[in-house]
Amino acid sequence: MQLNVKKLNEEAVLPTYGTEFSAGADLYACIDENVTIEVGETKLIKTGLSMEIPEGYAGFIYARSGLASKRGLAPANKVGVVDADYRGEIMVALHNHSNTPQEIEPKERIAQLVIAPFLKVDFNLVDELSDTERSSGGFGSTGKK
Repeated sequence: MQLNVKKLNEEAVLPTYGTEFSAGADLYACIDENVTIEVGETKLIKTGLSMEIPEGYAGFIYARSGLASKRGLAPANKVGVVDADYRGEIMVALHNHSNTPQEIEPKERIAQLVIAPFLKVDFNLVDELSDTERSSGGFGSTGKK
């Protein structure tokens, strides 16, 4: 599948896959100088790119596992959603969950983008739903093991 990408800044780096079987393509910071994200702070980090995601698909922005587990940096909204009709700059709201300020460098990999299909549904209001064994059992209702 081809995905049209527009550079909004000449310094922008196109997304890249780390390995042949990577589901997520790395997004890179398109910033002029290091950006400090203080403890508990969220900053919007630009990628310098806009995209033309095909109809029926969306871009899902996830944390990079190393950045999140080693440095405490992850998207503030947990998973960003880029709709197919959005043509603005892709930005990542990085939040610092760690106990120390974190620096983002120009062209550093800051998140990963997964392009995936989704289903659009019509919400049908009903008086009753079909019953299941679980029924309305919620958080923790299926046990630990």
